[in-house]
Amino acid sequence: MKFTLSWLKQHLDTEASIDEVVEAMTLAGLEVEEVENPAEKLKAFSVAKVLTAEKHPDADKLKVCTVETRDGVKTIVCGAPNARAGMTVAYAPMGAYIPGADFSLDKKPRKIRGVESSGMMCSGKELDLGEDADGIMDLDSALEMGAPLADALDLNDPVIDFEVTPNRPDWLGVDSIARDLAAVGLGKLITKPIESIKGSYPCPVAIKTDVPAACPTFVGRVIKGVKNGPSPQWLQDQLKAIGLRPISALVDITNFITYDRARPLHFYDVAKLEGGITVRMGLGTGVMDTSGLSTDDYFHALNEHSYCATPQDIVIADEREILGLGGIVGGERSGCEDDTTDILIECAYFDPLTIRRTAKRLGVNSDAKYRFERGVDTGFLLGGMDLATQMVLEICGGEASEVVIAGEIPTPPADIEFDPMQVTKLTSLKLGDDEMTRILEALGFAVKTGPLWKIGVPTWRRDCTEGADLVEEIARIHGYHNLEAVSLPPLPGRREPTATITQNRTRLARRALASRGLSEAITWSFVLQDHATLFGGGEDKMLLDNPISSDLDCMRPTALIHLLLAGQRNADKGYPRAAQFELGPVYRGTNPNEQALTLAGMRRTETERHWAGDCPVDALAAKADALAALEAMGANVSNLQMSKPTGDYWHPGRSGRLQMGPKNILADFGELHPRVLKALGIEGRVVAFEVWPENIPAPKKKKASKAKSALALSDFMPVHRDFAFIVAEDMQAGAILKAAQGADKQLISDVSLFDVYQGKGVEEGNKSLAIDVTLSPKDATLTDKDIEAVSDKIIASVMKAGGRLRG
Repeated sequence: MKFTLSWLKQHLDTEASIDEVVEAMTLAGLEVEEVENPAEKLKAFSVAKVLTAEKHPDADKLKVCTVETRDGVKTIVCGAPNARAGMTVAYAPMGAYIPGADFSLDKKPRKIRGVESSGMMCSGKELDLGEDADGIMDLDSALEMGAPLADALDLNDPVIDFEVTPNRPDWLGVDSIARDLAAVGLGKLITKPIESIKGSYPCPVAIKTDVPAACPTFVGRVIKGVKNGPSPQWLQDQLKAIGLRPISALVDITNFITYDRARPLHFYDVAKLEGGITVRMGLGTGVMDTSGLSTDDYFHALNEHSYCATPQDIVIADEREILGLGGIVGGERSGCEDDTTDILIECAYFDPLTIRRTAKRLGVNSDAKYRFERGVDTGFLLGGMDLATQMVLEICGGEASEVVIAGEIPTPPADIEFDPMQVTKLTSLKLGDDEMTRILEALGFAVKTGPLWKIGVPTWRRDCTEGADLVEEIARIHGYHNLEAVSLPPLPGRREPTATITQNRTRLARRALASRGLSEAITWSFVLQDHATLFGGGEDKMLLDNPISSDLDCMRPTALIHLLLAGQRNADKGYPRAAQFELGPVYRGTNPNEQALTLAGMRRTETERHWAGDCPVDALAAKADALAALEAMGANVSNLQMSKPTGDYWHPGRSGRLQMGPKNILADFGELHPRVLKALGIEGRVVAFEVWPENIPAPKKKKASKAKSALALSDFMPVHRDFAFIVAEDMQAGAILKAAQGADKQLISDVSLFDVYQGKGVEEGNKSLAIDVTLSPKDATLTDKDIEAVSDKIIASVMKAGGRLRG
């Protein structure tokens, strides 16, 4: 919704600046989106006088003009045919930006056919002030030379654009905006009352409504002898300021009243009507024939489209055919033209839901539809008719008939019984009765005080149906910013923590991953179906009925998809080493138990050059990330088993799975399959992990125990022994490490792998694994005999696991 500051001041007597108006609107709940002042783009331009205009010595169509400007007398070469001595013009200095032509003048004088030119004299089109481009602007000679052009042309009039909430259709009229601002104390409401205009003869057009549920009321009257043509300049300027194109006096009047009072109207050319007017539902099927038209109930609309009306659509028709879709768009056949002399004014009320359904089905948008689908003021039907009549008679002349009312005007909203104490109960505001009465009456409510107040609701505020609505209005006008911050009273007793075990665990995991250099991301739970298919999802049952975008049409089976795409976007913009993670849901089916919480992350494998050497990013880096997250969440990572992941999006030789037992999977990690990366458009190699926090067993309840003792350190030096074992090529090193660790849990404190060898001396199909075993004695220094005994246990345990000591 757009309006100018000067338009607002036609309804509000105020000295407030544009900034004060915007602030008051915002605090009153009117969300201002933009303020545009036409004067801003014209601030470089000023009024100038042409002293002389001589023919260019080297060009037939150019003139050399001496121009008196605020910068002094300038020589300007001009190609406009109307340039002449003595005219008043719009002057653009050197370096000025020309908005209508989208270019800037040179900052220094330039030669045009040998004559130096300093600045420019502009046409209306070059300044976005009209369509006339044949010549430069010929301004009023009375304008002061050097005056800012915006001030001289009265263009210093800011335009306010704000968002109208669906429950406040009255805000689609400038008068209602002024009413709210007057209520907050920004000025005085001065909207002029509308005088009732009596007709001098009976209305010659019969009007009836056959569908009172869809169109309860149709108010009409005929005005004879009108003279259509261009509307007055003030009306054209007012419409152009908010982006509307002036068409003719009759059309401009309807547009003005639509924005001024939120009252859509429609004018019919009486000479084009055949018989009376009937409001009914459509009779068509909605099916168009090969020529693009329906075989029945269709019409050509004023928006240059053709529509077929079905039984779900409100139509206005004469005895011949449809004249338009009620409340949405009029028909071409009955439209007013320059030679129109007799008009029928329509001021009706249409059911908002019916209007909305029709407009959505046909894809039609109009100012009338935008207002009717939200609900217009039912109490302004006769007032809107009188205002339209008054403007037509003043601008176009003519003689008005009596008013005809088809149907019944809807009854006003029901009164509300209001307990004024609700204001304090719901908002903590403590306002006096006089102040609350003032606010409600300023908004148009009728107030009758007593133990319970009786509030009469105005017809333009049907959104108010109960006491809480009135509390909201009082708080809104008093100012939400004036609400005092009051803490809720504390509840007695001890309250259990609200966070669940999983929430506490994942918070720690997120911190652990962030400390490892990964950035947290929040992405969509929707993905492209083709992408979901790559990760084992994408079934038709997972498609969305109404996706927000064509590339977000399926529930995601993994959180990796958007992380991978985001990493590639970063790489495309020069940041190739993306490392990101996300905590969120994934969907394996449509049942509640088929939704799981995942903690997924990825690292691109581009290495960063460093003086100490490059640090490779491989599958083990992803494993380290997964283990760090699991450990932060309380999992016993030393007891996890390793296996291969089942998803075919993992690289078969560079990936793994961490699990507790054969069925409880805690994490998958590794390098992603090149086939999947190619399908996603990902360049290079990427490693990733997926952790399933909900699969981590809940911690056992701790029994009451003594306080932990201080850390006990052994007084004896640890001993390291190296072993090399021959194992099958496909055997996992983790099995050997686990077997060695379990040989003597009291003495062996650590086992690590330090070498893997295949080649000379090792049979084909086998490999050699070299491990370092740390022995930490507790009671005495180990003797050779003790060490040999432990070594025998280690060798025996590893042999049982499938390895043999390398000779």
